[in-house]
Amino acid sequence: MTDAAWHSQAFPPEGASAAEGIRNQLGRPELDLLTILVRESAQNSWDARLGDRPVDYHLDLKGVSPAHAPAWRELLSRDIPDRSQLPLRSSLSAAAIRILTVSDRGTTGLGGPTRADNAVVANHDFVSFIRNIGEPRDTDLGGGTYGFGKGIFYLLSRPGTVLVHTRCRVEGGFETRLMGCALWRSYAVGNGLSGRRFTGRHWWGTLSSDNVVEPLVGAEADAVAERLGLRPYLDDETGTTVVVIDPELDERSVVEAGTYLADSIAWNLWPKMLSRTPGEPQPMRFSVHCDGVVVPVPDPRETSPLDMFVTAYEELGSETGGRELSCGKPVAKLGNLGLESSYLVPFEKTAAGSAAGIETTVHHVCLMRTAELVVTYHEGLKPPIENFSYAGVFRATAELDSTFASSEPPTHDAWNWHSLDGRDKTFVKMTFARIKDAIDTLLDRDGQARSGSAVPLGAASRVFSNLVSGSWGTGGASDYRSALKPTAPTHESPPNRLSGDLFAPSDDAGAGAPDASGASAASPRPGQDSSTRRPRVEYVDAPYYDVRAGQLVLIQAFQLTTSGNHRCAADLGVTLAGTSSRETDPPRNAAKPHFFGWESPDGTFHTDESPLIEGGDGVWRLLVLPAPDTMTEISVSAMREVQPR
Repeated sequence: MTDAAWHSQAFPPEGASAAEGIRNQLGRPELDLLTILVRESAQNSWDARLGDRPVDYHLDLKGVSPAHAPAWRELLSRDIPDRSQLPLRSSLSAAAIRILTVSDRGTTGLGGPTRADNAVVANHDFVSFIRNIGEPRDTDLGGGTYGFGKGIFYLLSRPGTVLVHTRCRVEGGFETRLMGCALWRSYAVGNGLSGRRFTGRHWWGTLSSDNVVEPLVGAEADAVAERLGLRPYLDDETGTTVVVIDPELDERSVVEAGTYLADSIAWNLWPKMLSRTPGEPQPMRFSVHCDGVVVPVPDPRETSPLDMFVTAYEELGSETGGRELSCGKPVAKLGNLGLESSYLVPFEKTAAGSAAGIETTVHHVCLMRTAELVVTYHEGLKPPIENFSYAGVFRATAELDSTFASSEPPTHDAWNWHSLDGRDKTFVKMTFARIKDAIDTLLDRDGQARSGSAVPLGAASRVFSNLVSGSWGTGGASDYRSALKPTAPTHESPPNRLSGDLFAPSDDAGAGAPDASGASAASPRPGQDSSTRRPRVEYVDAPYYDVRAGQLVLIQAFQLTTSGNHRCAADLGVTLAGTSSRETDPPRNAAKPHFFGWESPDGTFHTDESPLIEGGDGVWRLLVLPAPDTMTEISVSAMREVQPR
């Protein structure tokens, strides 16, 4: 049996902080409360990690079971304040008590003294989280700064009430602690000099001999936690569980809220889901449950457009380390930037992505400090070319970590250089200037993408219609020249080059010209059977873009006008930006186009790189994954399949 009960904090004669002031420490954040909860609580968990061990972070949105609800109402109603002073009574008397549990394992737990007047400074996590407000961080290169983020637990609770269940190391072993905390509004009991004012802060626990509310500890804490249905700690397990009573879901259903929490983890914590080396566990392991059902957390490597940010982030860990951004005056290294560009069809809009500032296209740089927690997605110049996207990751240097931390609001979701002075202001402001320079390098000054096939899906035919209806020639060789200018017939099909908005003509021109249909002007000799003519590939219109199996591909339609069976092959090349030479083997690390497949006239997909095609069998299509930062050249060669005699 426990004598734990509610106790309300009175204003001391020398004054204290009122609950309203503490609740307002977060200011007026732009992010919604559930997103802030995910960001701030995970940040607390990361800062409390035990060495190099992975941190297990778990969210559980559920109703208290009928077996445990009576204990909740009995234990948490003892000496409960009036509804006008704390609306917890209304939440406990509801038909179903709804809770959101935020827990971590593999962390230190809330250790140290339980009283704020103790002078211990080496470990005071308990009083920093439960008692005090606004203490400076004591974790080097941690994500938090002044501890205001814990206020989100109270803001998210309709009655402003949480339970804290923690286990930590103490001298001689481990100790479990359990305490209730509430933060609502200041109030007065009585009037005038005979009355008493209260801060609006309340604690649920046991009262010491000198009238200080203390947590339940040891076996008593374990027993009460079991009665409440809280997850127990294993023998050598440490960590913290914060139970938000009656959470505000912002008009979402329980299922919608569970999905939103899982998506928010992916958008805001994806760097912690990536293993640094193969076989190594990820730094943090995330899980979400909603009324007992597992809600999958999206894999950032498999989720668009987060996969682009992952690629940019991994560039920071490569041999090059990404692009180093520096300040010239005063001289300082600001950090490193990775940039990834790609052709990306508009992706599905999600509520969590929208909260991060990304709707259906991406042209953003993810900002992070040394702790590698997402600060924000900084929006860069939007390319005017449809479907061209880029994603970047900027990580500040450890030397300037405190500078960038000082520029953040209590919710850690922005870098505001306006709030700084002197060198610090210059460093943060210059960071945005250098990021802009890098994006400008990726894009032309007039906003055109410097990429090989940056043509909008719906606009491809419009772009090319004024140039040429198709190319002509016969299959065979692979030494390609003209894409637009007419040439004399040869044993080849001139390639179609694609760069920016148009085909790139070569410097060579020949004598014969295709007719209006795009066919060769050369005719077979009188009396020559078409079956003995050289294989002939005729391109049908210009290349265009479409989506196949979720991939943006470049498609060249063609047909064989000679009869008989032909073995066809794709020959792909590139012209690197700023050059005119064709490369079938681009330089090391340079992007190159890749064969994707063929489509027969009936729409059947073929992966054989050299299919057997019947001449005159209709229009076939070659599908290619284009290469960024190049002009992609496409040619189809054909060789007659000789039948054995």
